[in-house]
Amino acid sequence: MAWTWRYEGAAGSAHESASETFPSQSDAESWLGQTWRELAAKGVVTAVLCEDDRVEYKMSLLPASE
Repeated sequence: MAWTWRYEGAAGSAHESASETFPSQSDAESWLGQTWRELAAKGVVTAVLCEDDRVEYKMSLLPASE
């Protein structure tokens, strides 16, 4: 079982930022916690956590006021 992030730009379009593969959900979440600002600066609006082909959840990278 592999955990990866899929990225979306504005209006839900796929964003081409590369993602790493993680051995656990907590490793994937820790990595995103350290790099979300860089991703947002590249235009990533939403990060989607996937376990293999299954979507676990989506998370907005926009500030709460937007």
